[in-house]
Parts: sequence; C-alpha cells; structure tokens
Amino acid sequence: MAQAARARGRRTPGHDAGAPRRAVDRVAGGVGRGGRRHPETARSAPAAPAGPGRAGRSIVALAAELDDECELLVANGVLPADLVTRNRQVAEAALRPWTAAFTHGDLQIAHVFVDGDEVTGIIDWSEAGQGDALYDLATFTLGHEEHLDDVIAGYGSDIDLDVIHAWWSLRSLLAVRWLIEHGFDPFAPGCEVDVLRSRT
Repeated sequence: MAQAARARGRRTPGHDAGAPRRAVDRVAGGVGRGGRRHPETARSAPAAPAGPGRAGRSIVALAAELDDECELLVANGVLPADLVTRNRQVAEAALRPWTAAFTHGDLQIAHVFVDGDEVTGIIDWSEAGQGDALYDLATFTLGHEEHLDDVIAGYGSDIDLDVIHAWWSLRSLLAVRWLIEHGFDPFAPGCEVDVLRSRT
C-alpha cells in the first residue's frame, strides 16, 4: 500500500516527496528518445497477449463503463455533477478508433525502475495487451502535466494532446471510487480529482 500511495504522489512515513517527480524526469528523458529503449527493459517485456488489455477494451465497452461510473459518482455525491459532466465531455476524444499497439495498461512511475538516466525495468504487466498507445502515455503523465512535453518529445511524431487529456479524464473518472473504496485518497493534491479539476 505504501508503494501505491507513493505512486499517486501521497506522503507516507519516510517518503521523499520529490522522488516520484525525479523518477518522471529521468524516465521522460530516457524513454523513447529517437525510439531507443534500454536493452534490458526491451528483453524483459513479455510477448504481446492476443487479447485486449485494459486500454484495449472496445470503444462501446469503455463508453458504457464510463457512463455508468459517471452516473454513480454523481448519484452518490462523490463528485459534483458539473465536474463529472465536463470531464465526460473531455473523455469523449479518447473514444475513437485507434491502431492497436502493445500497451502496458498501467504505466506509471511506480512501475518504472531507473538507474541514473537509464530505464532498467518495468513491472506490473497484469493489464498489458492490445490497446491505444496514447493510453500508456496518458497514464504515465497523469498528474504530471508539466512533464508531458518531455515525454512526448521522445516519440518524434505528432501526438494528439486532446486524446492525452481525454485519457486523463477517462482514467480519473473510472478510478476515483475504486481508490476511495481501497483506502487511497484521490482528493490529495496532484491526484485524480485535481486532474479532473484541471480539465474544467
């Protein structure tokens, strides 16, 4: 639980609050520059599964899950209706056809190991599968918008920022209740509710 809390930017006893940000800085500078990846990371990645990962659910399934969750967030008084409605509108941009790519499905700083400027490993492939590559970029930069330009610069191609923002809204809307139910605080500074507020 402490690792998950640190990953979401929450303070835990003995935790250096600057560590996650420095990890993002190092990874943003070391992943994807000119398409290069650390050789150990590339070898340790599992073969792409045949089925969809979490980000690879169909557009219809994602839209239905999102609509149900938005309804619950408002009905249970978890979030104000205007905040949910605005972010549901932003999330619509993610619900478009994409070219399937192998995705991690939960690529966040807590799952990336770095040594200096080199990525030495990526863990937790439980949600990996075919999906939208922009989902991984969005997940990795969620709550760290100040690093988005550095991360996407490494990909050397045009990235649709509206889609990244849409995935931020979609993922945050889907996560708020789950985080609360599992003892995490999505209202902590820099976490999911702040991400949702930044889209309004």
